Amino acid sequence: MKTKKVAVIGMLVAVAFVLSYIEAMLPLNIGIPGVKAGLSNIVVVFCLYRLSVGETFGIAIIRIVLCGLTFGSLSAMLYSLAGGILSFVVMLLLKKTEKFSVYGVSVAGGAAHNIGQICVAIIVLKTKLLIYYLPLLLISGTIAGIIVGILGAVLIKRLKGVSL
Repeated sequence: MKTKKVAVIGMLVAVAFVLSYIEAMLPLNIGIPGVKAGLSNIVVVFCLYRLSVGETFGIAIIRIVLCGLTFGSLSAMLYSLAGGILSFVVMLLLKKTEKFSVYGVSVAGGAAHNIGQICVAIIVLKTKLLIYYLPLLLISGTIAGIIVGILGAVLIKRLKGVSL
């Protein structure tokens, strides 16, 4: 891998990490535990359209692990990994069809993230009752996906001529 590419990937991980930190500092308490804006996913959406699959996946996973070790716990990291991996796979598959806009890909990623987290929670906590929490999370994931999609699309458009 070229030195410039390593530097770009490092900077993108850092931006995602800082966005996660900012999000952790925001007093977003709407009465639904676990609801987040997913600001760091702006970087993932941008990378999905500008970098290779492997580079994008690496950035997403490194960010999750770094944030889990820095701000969270092992269980929080497990939920984030499940949601992040499922979200990445869904967004990648939808992007490859070329039938979805950046917004649609991002919304599907937000919803998939919540589905991944609920699946892990059901396994870890050994109760299927958590499935009733999914509609609330899907609504929040859709809203977050729209916001992330809008911001990601702006970045993709504005940085189109910049070589990465």
